[in-house]
Amino acid sequence: MAQESPKNSAAEIPVTSNGEVDDSHEHGFNRDLKRSLPAGLGLSETQITSHGFDSTKEGVIEAGSFQGSPAPPLPSVMSPSRVAASRLTQQGSDLIVPAGSQRTQTKSGPVILADETKNPAMEKLELVRKWSLNTYKCTRQIISEKLGRGSRTVDLELEAQIDILRDNKKKYENILKLAQTLSTQLFQMVHTQRQLGDAFADLSLKSLELHEEFGYNADTQKLLAKNGETLLGAINFFIASVNTLVNKTIEDTLMTVKQYESARIEYDAYRTDLEELNLGPRDANTLPKIEQSQHLFQAHKEKYDKMRNDVSIKLKFLEENKVKVLHNQLVLFHNAIAAYFAGNQKQLEQTLKQFHIKLKTPGVDAPSWLEEQ
Repeated sequence: MAQESPKNSAAEIPVTSNGEVDDSHEHGFNRDLKRSLPAGLGLSETQITSHGFDSTKEGVIEAGSFQGSPAPPLPSVMSPSRVAASRLTQQGSDLIVPAGSQRTQTKSGPVILADETKNPAMEKLELVRKWSLNTYKCTRQIISEKLGRGSRTVDLELEAQIDILRDNKKKYENILKLAQTLSTQLFQMVHTQRQLGDAFADLSLKSLELHEEFGYNADTQKLLAKNGETLLGAINFFIASVNTLVNKTIEDTLMTVKQYESARIEYDAYRTDLEELNLGPRDANTLPKIEQSQHLFQAHKEKYDKMRNDVSIKLKFLEENKVKVLHNQLVLFHNAIAAYFAGNQKQLEQTLKQFHIKLKTPGVDAPSWLEEQ
């Protein structure tokens, strides 16, 4: 006899008295499968027929229209078909949740987060685009000026001051180069005089007959070497001050002049661009371009005016500083050279004290009888 399970029809496989599998519970299993499927997916009725283990037929799946009433789904989890998944995706595709929002959506479907932050790559690309456009306009303006086709803005007074500054810088560089040559040659002469004095002093000790003569020459050469070191200190101080003036103070002003010239080229480039747009037709397409060009022109005009004022102020301060520095250094150079060749050691030392110049002597020698007198 067939034994029925009191709990579930699919829990046990009933067997007849002759050992064959009872098919009476197939329909019950199919009914449970239909109830487990969601009712809203529009799936067709499915019937699964199984045969005995000794049968050579494959499993048959019969499909027909579902006529039964919808039943609540069982708690079992089943994967929906591709058609159902695509429908769910289409239902939730229009849902956009801003980034950082705390609200949650109960509607099923994928959630798209809106990215409010800017992309760094796009920002760099925009910067490169603006730089390329600005470089193109400035290059076109420079070529037009060199060919004599374009107009340029000229401040006659300021341009004259800049030309004088550049010419003076070249002359000061020449003076600096000659002063460095003089310092090198004087250093070699002082070194030679010191060696010559040491040689005379050595011979004065070894030659009894010419002891005094060698001694006089040794003292004289040592005195000249000492005065030469004093003059060398004054010349090196002059070189350091002029070098600071030329390669730092004037160079800093010329860097501001270069920025001013770049601002002038940009101003003329955008001025020319605005003039060309104003000469063309005015319609719905050109008016936004004209407004944008007017805005850029105004921004570069303000930058040009600012740089022109900066250059004027720096040129004024540079002129005052240059006169003060060169006045002191030229007085120092003159007094030191005159005292050295006049043999006035006291005047030479007083000149160094006047300008607060300290000499770095390798050693202190005892004063000779010529110095004491």
